[in-house]
Amino acid sequence: MTDWSEGAFAALRRHEVRQVAYVPDAGLSRLLERCAGEPSMTTVVLTTEEEGVGLLVGAWLGGQRGALLMQSSGVGNCVNLFGLPRLCGCPLLSIVTMRGEPGEFNPWQEPMGRNTQAVLELCGATVARVEAPDAAEQAIDAAARRAFEQRASAAVLIAQRTIGIKTFEVEEAAP
Repeated sequence: MTDWSEGAFAALRRHEVRQVAYVPDAGLSRLLERCAGEPSMTTVVLTTEEEGVGLLVGAWLGGQRGALLMQSSGVGNCVNLFGLPRLCGCPLLSIVTMRGEPGEFNPWQEPMGRNTQAVLELCGATVARVEAPDAAEQAIDAAARRAFEQRASAAVLIAQRTIGIKTFEVEEAAP
């Protein structure tokens, strides 16, 4: 299987993304490692996803392009802030790893997983969905072009089956 994060990283570099804001997530780990290792990029760990919206609006006003990387559950945390880029005439590029889709072990992930795309669209974002690893680069490239050229919100959802279904494993205590 092709690693979707390689194409995603190539698209971010091509569009001169300099700041990558994120809340740690296993589905994003390979992409975050690549971004952290790229001298032209600064990765900023957030305590909550909505901080990233303000950070990236500030980056844009300071002359830098950025991207917000988060899990689908984090989209719900950002609803109030998603209006900020539109009001300020700034772009917002988001890459969202999905949870709550078929095969999900955690029922708490299901409500936001079912509603992520609709929430983003209601907040004014154009949304693309990546179902196959090979499609990530093209989808992120198109979203970045839209966000940065039109100063709009654009999000790419990476399907749970593309990143791999998470499982819950309990480690047994040593005797």
